[in-house]
Amino acid sequence: MSNFSPLIPANALPDGFFDRDAQQLAKDLLGKVIRHRVGDLWLSARIIETEAYYEAEKGSHASLGYTEKRKALFLDGGHIYMYYARGGDSLNFSAQGPGNAVLIKSGYPWVDELSGPASLAQMLLNNPDASGRPRPSQKLCAGQTLLCKALGLKVPMWDAKRFDQEQLYVEDVGLVPAQIIQTTRLGIPNGRDEHLMYRFVDGGYSPYCTRNPLRRGQVEGRDYFLV
Repeated sequence: MSNFSPLIPANALPDGFFDRDAQQLAKDLLGKVIRHRVGDLWLSARIIETEAYYEAEKGSHASLGYTEKRKALFLDGGHIYMYYARGGDSLNFSAQGPGNAVLIKSGYPWVDELSGPASLAQMLLNNPDASGRPRPSQKLCAGQTLLCKALGLKVPMWDAKRFDQEQLYVEDVGLVPAQIIQTTRLGIPNGRDEHLMYRFVDGGYSPYCTRNPLRRGQVEGRDYFLV
């Protein structure tokens, strides 16, 4: 019998893990697994796409200044910052330095001993398509609001909180992307540093992220880099 207890995850990332440069954190989070307990189920997704944000550049929420709503961005690395975007919830983690953070842009459903088929079934129920039908599992978390919907993550519950190993944490399951793609962030308005290449994608999962950086017409060295 396994000695593993879901309430004391052996490989949960400590708060100190997040106390690093936002771009470095964005890369280092690829391959890690987000776990959120809903009832008796642990809903889980592998992180496959992230975006880094800094207070000093115009694409970030923090560049607009401190408010109570944005306070998590200015707290120590490892705080959760959630906000509403396009009618849904979005998940971010504060990084090193006030105002710096990483947006979790996309995930991929994760199934293992802790998060089994029943967990995946619940995620599918949480996030049907516009017609009410189940989404293909590989596209279930393909976007920041889809990810939160599938995992049952809500702004009022988690914004400005720390991780809780009995409810929500990020785990190192020993996966390291074979290749990371670096490209521009999505949804940044013109004139707000939309050219900065602060988006990072796990190369093995590029077809399942928000927008595939390797789609037709994209040129290495111009539109993206392999890092």
